Amino acid sequence: MDVKERAALELEEVRRRSLSLVDPVPDADLLAQHSPIMSPLVWDLAHVGNFEEIWLLRTIAGLPAKDPALDDIYDAFRHARRERTRLKLLDPAQSRAYIADVRGRVLDTLEKIELNPANPLLADGYVYGMVIQHEHQHDETMLATLQLRVGEYPVVEPAPAVAEPVAAKEVRVPGGCFVMGTSTEPWAYDNERPSHEVELDPFWIDTVPVSNRDYLGFLEAGGYDDGRWWSERGWAHRHEAGLEHPQFWKKDGSGWSRIRFGRQEPLPPDEPVQHVCWFEAEAYARWAGKRLPTEAEWERAASWDPVAGSKRRYPWGDTDPSPALANLDQQYFRPSPVGAYAQGASPAGCRQMIGDVWEWTSSDFLAYPGSTGFPYKEYSEVFYGKDYKVLRGGSWATHPSAVRNTFRNWDHPIRRQIFCGFRCARSV
Repeated sequence: MDVKERAALELEEVRRRSLSLVDPVPDADLLAQHSPIMSPLVWDLAHVGNFEEIWLLRTIAGLPAKDPALDDIYDAFRHARRERTRLKLLDPAQSRAYIADVRGRVLDTLEKIELNPANPLLADGYVYGMVIQHEHQHDETMLATLQLRVGEYPVVEPAPAVAEPVAAKEVRVPGGCFVMGTSTEPWAYDNERPSHEVELDPFWIDTVPVSNRDYLGFLEAGGYDDGRWWSERGWAHRHEAGLEHPQFWKKDGSGWSRIRFGRQEPLPPDEPVQHVCWFEAEAYARWAGKRLPTEAEWERAASWDPVAGSKRRYPWGDTDPSPALANLDQQYFRPSPVGAYAQGASPAGCRQMIGDVWEWTSSDFLAYPGSTGFPYKEYSEVFYGKDYKVLRGGSWATHPSAVRNTFRNWDHPIRRQIFCGFRCARSV
């Protein structure tokens, strides 16, 4: 399949996915704001179309703006999320019509575009990959909003993958020189580039993510009431936000349950813990006598093949993800039990490093040496600094095109509405 065929197919796939997420939701709920930290669903829907118009019709094809006023309304940096209901948003029908019109013109112009390798936007279809990944990322954001929404949301419920026995709770990863990041992944973002050498000491890392059962041990041991396990900032946030357990957990007479897309269900003890902020993950790790891995440690444990002396694109190799290897792409609308996907293990022996839950690392979101903002500073550069922590690996809600061993996600350490969990590490 050539680059244009792949781009056309993936553009169509992501649009089907976006519309399938919002189609079951009443118009009133699409226009409502379900949390001050999230946009109205209808804003996300039109925003992906505006982003696509800017890059694929105006920047690449040289066409005029359909409506210049939309650039202000759907610019993620001009209006805080809590303010977006006050904007003159396109309504659900108008949003669907707008993104359909943009997509139709994009596919028409794609046939005529020359993918000039001398133009970094067009080489390997980079700008099309950027737009595709951007929409998939907003689909995951919309799923997080749907999880926050009051009321049931229809989800597909096939049986999760079956956990297989794990020989050891943690694995030892040798130290040494490691090549981090990528200079060859065609659709990689600027923050994944360039590849560079990092020297690591040997370390231990958990074979699987921390489970609900594991985390419940911390909670029932009084972990939320013992300042020894929390950093100063974490302890302050725990009190300010009133944190007592992971988001969406509930305690009743029969034990612990959780709210998942509007349904209350028993807490599944063997699933990876979800919806914990970085401070909660840090406190658990300290209580367990461990720490969070750095993102360099995480990437080495996920990708380094000592036999071949090279990195893998995914923990299992360079082949694309499949349902036998990882829980991605809304297969189950929930994580699979810890210990699943033995076929998807990394050379180090770690499982579920891609899919199931995003994993907090100890690292601040910083630029790699020699990195340059491309093709716009607002994707990565404006976020670099100590205000954001890096997450790795993707979740059950992440599309395969928007995750790989080098992919870097980031968020404020107080955030937990995303589908995030963690695994622990310790020094040798």
